[in-house]
Amino acid sequence: MKIVTMKIGNREFDTANKTYIMGILNVTPDSFSDGGKYDSPDKALFRAEQMIREGADMIDIGGESTRPGYTPLCAEEEIARVVPVIEAVKREFDIPVSLDTSKASVAQAGILAGADMINDIWGLKKDAEMAKVIAGADVACCLMHNRTEPVYGDFFGDVIADLEQSLELACEAGINGDKIMIDPGIGFAKSYEQNVEMIASLDKLHSFGLPILLATSRKSVIGLTLDLPKEERLEGTLATSVIGVMKGCSFLRVHDVKENVRAVKMALAIRNMNLQR
Repeated sequence: MKIVTMKIGNREFDTANKTYIMGILNVTPDSFSDGGKYDSPDKALFRAEQMIREGADMIDIGGESTRPGYTPLCAEEEIARVVPVIEAVKREFDIPVSLDTSKASVAQAGILAGADMINDIWGLKKDAEMAKVIAGADVACCLMHNRTEPVYGDFFGDVIADLEQSLELACEAGINGDKIMIDPGIGFAKSYEQNVEMIASLDKLHSFGLPILLATSRKSVIGLTLDLPKEERLEGTLATSVIGVMKGCSFLRVHDVKENVRAVKMALAIRNMNLQR
């Protein structure tokens, strides 16, 4: 069964015909691109308002960096970072909020604070309680492909198998299929060539019948291709966003909201015209 509508918070997303923008709000001191910029509730709230004005459809809040070589946080510290920001954003704005975490206790605290979705970069495999927390709260989730070692036999076949394992965990816990989107995990446990291959093969993920989230914003695959630092990767990000739209991705997780909103609008006009022919 193909999921064509996904409810996140109080909003219905037409995942079959549109591509939505998820704005990144990292409340961390050490994220690879914007660490330290929004690490207080006031700064975070200002940034959330800015992204909403620019057209963000959802805000993804993260309290722990996942860049290469990051320092893991204890759950208590992560909760202290994200909960005040979730509460402030939900209090001030009528927009769905996603919480980027792989810890069940952080997810539970975030949901109680108002989070509408859990974005788990380990696809329910890091914390055995995560699937139960999501199912019990009946919130949406994004399950990303990841693995501890970037060793593959058949790269794409192994990615599919890994995602199937995450979906089995979701099913066993009682998470409804219409609450799930998947993320191919660009930049996680993949070589440069594998990241490029995954972006080129996004349409193959439609075999799951689930909405796809693409998160390439400012990542190393763009930096390596263009030989540019993270501050100069906007154009490369926009190119991958357009490819994501043309290959049917329903959500794009980005830092630069305004520019991606415009690129998506143009790409959707072209894609939808082709579909009408």
